[in-house]
Amino acid sequence: MDIAEHLQALDREGHALADAAERAGTDAKVPTCPDWQVRDLLRHTGMVHRWAAAFVAEGHTSYHPDGGLPDLDGDALIAWFREGHARLVDTLTRARPDVACWSFLPAPSPLAFWARRQAHETTVHRVDAQSALATAPDPVPRELAVDGIEELLLGMHARPKSRVRSDVPKVLRVRATDADRVWTVRISQDPPATEAGDTGEADCEVTGSAARLYVALWNRAPFPSVSGDATVATLWRENSAITWS
Repeated sequence: MDIAEHLQALDREGHALADAAERAGTDAKVPTCPDWQVRDLLRHTGMVHRWAAAFVAEGHTSYHPDGGLPDLDGDALIAWFREGHARLVDTLTRARPDVACWSFLPAPSPLAFWARRQAHETTVHRVDAQSALATAPDPVPRELAVDGIEELLLGMHARPKSRVRSDVPKVLRVRATDADRVWTVRISQDPPATEAGDTGEADCEVTGSAARLYVALWNRAPFPSVSGDATVATLWRENSAITWS
């Protein structure tokens, strides 16, 4: 996916998140994040949107702290979220392709990084917001899901902060049945090392559509299908929460 496609996803998913939050109400529980209510989800995601926009708009070339969570609720909180989301989309859309600013994963450019990262940040939390409704969340579009799986496995969990570790080396295979895509994740005492393809023997394989694997790898749903040593899938589920410190 290119920058324009990531920005289209960011725009669409942010509107869907806000619409779901408005329908559910800020008091509603978020089943995919058991400790959160919708107000927590809006405060967090809205803060991240403003934090990300500031790097691009203000040209911060090193880490810059976020602005904290707002003391807002109800309609005022939803309006605040919508305003920050719109500002982020506009900032990234208007940014120069060669804008210089801080980022934390490999990417063709800082702008490409922030467009991709915020597209997936918002998509995952859109799933959270829709989980607060009586109906199942809308499926993540296949191309976006494949892109997000790659960002998660090859980027987010390649960082030293990943807690997916094992004293005994294990291999997890991830197979998207509707996209002809496979990833091999080698789990050891070091951060997981992922490569594309069906390489070598695997201890465990998780299989399903790209959309279902996306939400499962982000710990928003069970894995669709698990074969082999299920404890490897459990290892992922119990340790894959993203940490920022």
